[in-house]
Amino acid sequence: MAPDRTPRGGSSDPPPDRPTGEQLYDAILRSAPEFSALEVAAETGVTIEETRRLWRALGFPEFVGEKAYTKADVEAVATLMSFVDAGAVDFDMAVNLTRGVGQTMARLADWEVSTLVSRVEEMERGEEATGSRIGSALRLIHEVNPPFERLLIYSWRRHLAAAVGRIEAMGAKDEDLHTIDVTVGFADLVSFTALSNTLDRDEIGDLVEVFESRCQDVVARYGGRIIKSLGDSVLFVTTTAEDGVAVAEGIINVIGRDAKMPDVRLGLASGPVVQRLGDIFGPPVNMAARLTQVARRNRLIVDQNTADLLPDSEWEHRRLPARPVRGFGLVEPVAVRRH
Repeated sequence: MAPDRTPRGGSSDPPPDRPTGEQLYDAILRSAPEFSALEVAAETGVTIEETRRLWRALGFPEFVGEKAYTKADVEAVATLMSFVDAGAVDFDMAVNLTRGVGQTMARLADWEVSTLVSRVEEMERGEEATGSRIGSALRLIHEVNPPFERLLIYSWRRHLAAAVGRIEAMGAKDEDLHTIDVTVGFADLVSFTALSNTLDRDEIGDLVEVFESRCQDVVARYGGRIIKSLGDSVLFVTTTAEDGVAVAEGIINVIGRDAKMPDVRLGLASGPVVQRLGDIFGPPVNMAARLTQVARRNRLIVDQNTADLLPDSEWEHRRLPARPVRGFGLVEPVAVRRH
């Protein structure tokens, strides 16, 4: 939703009644920049270095000497420092939380804009046209953002409650609340790079969107969660090995069995992982990713740990020939199926 900079009447300046990019920017921020970094520090009682650390943690470049900060920026710093001063967390923890907010919101903002830009173009082609994409974007911002902000708070509270519950339900070790036992799954589209070279930008975007949305639906159905997606692959976790296999089978059904979609490979591995910065780390993560590289198309293979967690009364295990797996040496993957 970039400003329309097409010159009119021999001038690059828009007519007085034509919406501008600055108006769109102000409508989103709801306050104009009026403070420098030094003034933000003075207003909030923090040092200039602390101010800069927080701003960088949000993911923005520094503005040296410029009046680039708004009253909302000052209030945000003051709010953050209020629970630091109260002793709830130290400053380094506050920076860590800020970095998490910055990374999450940056992706969400890009996601929102890329989703709504097609609606802006649609409005300008129809009866709702304002004569300017910025005009339609302004209208959409006023209509969508207030309820969307309420949805953000609701969603955050729901996910926070779920995250706290997972630590207890997954059996987090008393000595290290960051470590949990899970089944890790990795789903990878086959030959995505070669395929993407034959598609235009819209087709690539549609393909990735269908892949991610279908995976999300399947993972959510079995109580798992997607840790991250990388366009042609998805990393997810479930609390049990049986749920992990159910998710993998579901992804194969909705992706691999669809003639309009590429084939997919699935790998599962189970064991303790460390949760940090919204991500997970540990041998099961690496093993699940490596297994997808040796799996057959539209097939699932698992490590021995996962196979051992599946009840023999319901599942049949079959060892596959040993093969070299980067970082693990020779590994004997296991194919599983229901009796």
